[in-house]
Amino acid sequence: MKKKNIPKINQLVNLVNNKIKGIEYIAQVDSDRAYGGIIRAAKGKLLEELCKELFYIAWNELKGNIDDLSFPTNKIPIPLNINYLSRIKSTEIRNWINDNYKDFIFRAQVDIHTFVKDEFAVGIECKSYTENAMLKRVLVDFTLLKTIYPNLKCVLFQLESQLTGDYSEIDKKIIYGSHSTHTLLSYFDIDLEIMTLVKGERKVDEPIHQPEFFKPIAKESLIKSVEKFIEILKPYK
Repeated sequence: MKKKNIPKINQLVNLVNNKIKGIEYIAQVDSDRAYGGIIRAAKGKLLEELCKELFYIAWNELKGNIDDLSFPTNKIPIPLNINYLSRIKSTEIRNWINDNYKDFIFRAQVDIHTFVKDEFAVGIECKSYTENAMLKRVLVDFTLLKTIYPNLKCVLFQLESQLTGDYSEIDKKIIYGSHSTHTLLSYFDIDLEIMTLVKGERKVDEPIHQPEFFKPIAKESLIKSVEKFIEILKPYK
């Protein structure tokens, strides 16, 4: 990465680490909402904001026009798969669906929809941590979106990993993954880019937003994420 963007990365590292440290205090003083819900919402919002900032840095590296990059929040309408009708045994139900076919819509989305020049280019699911049971849902959402956008790039952007394997060993040049995660991926036509920001597998009883268990985001992990985003965005430049 060019040196001109390293100061921006340093700023993001300091900002994000300070916000993670402050999440516990926010959760303790807010008596109107459940503690766990506050933690999840705060981490989720923080990750989404960070991810967008890294996209802007990557797009800037490619000398892209900032106005060409957008993150709309609207859900994507997924129509009924017409092949489903052949599996319905009841003639009445089959006819009812067929007669109202256009009304059958599922609206799908992931956390961030990255549009480049009005084209849905990258879908990103942001997780404070991911385990394989959660990954199944992520893969289903991406599968639905790719029925409409077959060239969509798919990214899992996680603060910590609970996928087992070496996903949390972020300093490694080659991350091999885990047996269970690759097995899940083998059943979906999704080329999923998994990015992890914090070193070390997540420990349920050691939440990193609490001072005694705090683990910082490393600058190197953000640089690596930007480099991956640059590669993803290159075709759109």
